[in-house]
Amino acid sequence: MEKPSFLFFENVDRLLKSPASQRGRDFAIILASLADLGYVVEWRVINAAEYGMPQRRRRTYIVGYRTDTPLAHTIQDAEKWILEEGTIATAFPVTRKENARINTFIIDGTLDEVSARFNAGKIKWEFENAGVMSKRQVTTVATVPHYSGERMSLGQLVLPEDEVPAEFFIPNDDLPKWEYLKGGKQEIRKSAEGFEYKYSEGSMAFPDSLDKPSRTIITGEGGSGPSRFKHVILTESGRYRRLTPVELERLNMFPDRHTEGVSDSRRAFLMGNALVTGIVEKIGVVLLHSIDALAFS
Repeated sequence: MEKPSFLFFENVDRLLKSPASQRGRDFAIILASLADLGYVVEWRVINAAEYGMPQRRRRTYIVGYRTDTPLAHTIQDAEKWILEEGTIATAFPVTRKENARINTFIIDGTLDEVSARFNAGKIKWEFENAGVMSKRQVTTVATVPHYSGERMSLGQLVLPEDEVPAEFFIPNDDLPKWEYLKGGKQEIRKSAEGFEYKYSEGSMAFPDSLDKPSRTIITGEGGSGPSRFKHVILTESGRYRRLTPVELERLNMFPDRHTEGVSDSRRAFLMGNALVTGIVEKIGVVLLHSIDALAFS
C-alpha cells in the first residue's frame, strides 16, 4: 500500500514536554518515526481562542508531507516555513517570541536509543511551540499568535433561556456545593491511610464569563452533580445553569445536534474529547490550496 501523501495529527500541548522524567522524549520518538517513514513534518501548539474561536483550548497540531511530494520540496528554509511560508503559518500567522532563539538539533539513534537517551538528565525541554523536522533535523522556535480579527465569546453561543431543558438549571439548594467546589480553599485533609495533609487550590470563575471565550471543555462536563470544572452560566432571569450538549458542540464549532442520538452525558464526554474544528478546517483549506497551486504551476 502506498503511503499517504500528507498526514495530519492532533494531541495535547504537553506532548512536547512529556514525560516529566525525560522532557520531549515522546515527541522525539514521533518525529524520528515519521522521518524514518519518509516524511517532513511541521507542528504548532495552537490555542483556538487566540485566533478568535470560542474556546480556550490548546492543542498540538502536526502536519506531515511525504518527501517525494511537490509541497515537501518547497520547504527550503525551515525558519521561514515556521514563521511565514508554512501551511500552519499561513492558516494561523505568528511572530517570533521576543528574544526567542532558533534551536536546531538532530534526533539520532535507533528508536530504542531515542527512547532511552533523548534529553535524559536534563530539566529543559528541546521542543518549542512551533517547528519543522526533515531527515531528523529539527528546527524549533517559540512563537506568539498574530491575529487582529473578530473574536467569539461564550455568550454569543448560548441558547435562549426558554429553549433550555429544566434539568440544566441548578436548584438553589445545590448552589452552596457548587460555590464551595469553585472557590479557593486551604484546608487540612486526611489520606486513605490516615495521614493529614494541607490541601490548597485557587478559585475559579463562578459563574463563567459570557463575554470571553469559554474555558476548555473536559470529558467530565456532563451530569448534574456539582463539579469544580463544569461550566456554569448565569441567565438573564438570575438562575444558574450548566451548558447543554448543543452549546458544547458550538464551543468546538460542530454543527448543532452533531452528537445527537446518545445520552446528554455521553454527548458532553464526546465534546470534552474533541477539538475545535475551526482549527482543522483552516489548516485543511490552506493545505488544499497549496496542493492545487503546485499541481497547476
